[in-house]
Amino acid sequence: MFKASNKKKIKAAVIGVGNMGRHHARVYQELPNVDLVGVADLDEKIGKALAQKHSTKYFKDYKKLLSETKPDLVSICVPTRWHHLVTLDALGFGSHVLVEKPIAATLKEAEEMIAAAEKAEVKLTVGHIERFNPVILKLKELIDEGKLGSIISIMARRTNIVPNRIRDANVILDIGVHDIDLLNFLLDRRPLTVHAYGGRAVLRKHEDYADILLEYPKDKAGFKVTGHIQTNWVTPVKIRKINVTGTKGYAVANLITQDLIIFDTNYTSEFDDFEDYIGKFKESSGKKIVVTVVEPLKKQLESFTNAVLGDYEPLVKPLEALEALRIANLATKNIRSRSK
Repeated sequence: MFKASNKKKIKAAVIGVGNMGRHHARVYQELPNVDLVGVADLDEKIGKALAQKHSTKYFKDYKKLLSETKPDLVSICVPTRWHHLVTLDALGFGSHVLVEKPIAATLKEAEEMIAAAEKAEVKLTVGHIERFNPVILKLKELIDEGKLGSIISIMARRTNIVPNRIRDANVILDIGVHDIDLLNFLLDRRPLTVHAYGGRAVLRKHEDYADILLEYPKDKAGFKVTGHIQTNWVTPVKIRKINVTGTKGYAVANLITQDLIIFDTNYTSEFDDFEDYIGKFKESSGKKIVVTVVEPLKKQLESFTNAVLGDYEPLVKPLEALEALRIANLATKNIRSRSK
């Protein structure tokens, strides 16, 4: 699915080269079928330095980048509040667009972006990068093949301290939306209900901790799934984990190290004495599943360039990103309604 095409070079550009954008530029420079034709950023010092590093052109005005370099595809890595405007401009120039998550600041803006892409007959995708994490792809394979049985529960944890870059989004929209999209992706379902609890522990303007509960429809065997997402900027440890409980097994995925461990269900409630109790019920080491460690961003950009070259639909469809934003907004609204 992700093998690079060697048909021709494709022209790529990056708008916004801060925390994520600089890595988009780096990866495009590494891909053999991509020519990084330019980067744009309001910060001249950062933009020029990055352009020099990757032997490409710098533009302060992203519209000049679009008009002068005529890129086939563009990564848009600006703050969320500018996603709508910059994406519409890039689509207007006929470029295929990968915009960082969340897709937009509002559902209306996201819908307008999707409509504009359809009208321009170009591809629009969103940077839900974790879908390209090898451990997630392997986990989905196990779920789809029924190796874990019917899924009854998924818990995702994504935490770290407050990042300096955040100015216009709360923790749900900035990082929690990753796991909202992942749960939808892994289950291939959309939640029936959304409940959330959280608030502001460190930040004044934005929610910085949240627990989101999602109820998913029944599978063919009649089992409903409960999704639990814990996300915050309070825990002083960077955690990226997903635990999946099924009727046949239990899986633990570490999205940072890309480790995947599964535990087969072998339940017994009987024990002879305390020593036997410890022996039977202590946490086992499980079975480690082999996963080839690869940078998810490289797989994401490689996949998008191949979708453009091969003229097929990107893995992350804009309507799926719209759904993730809808759920994130509902969770935020739910938290704020409880604080009144």
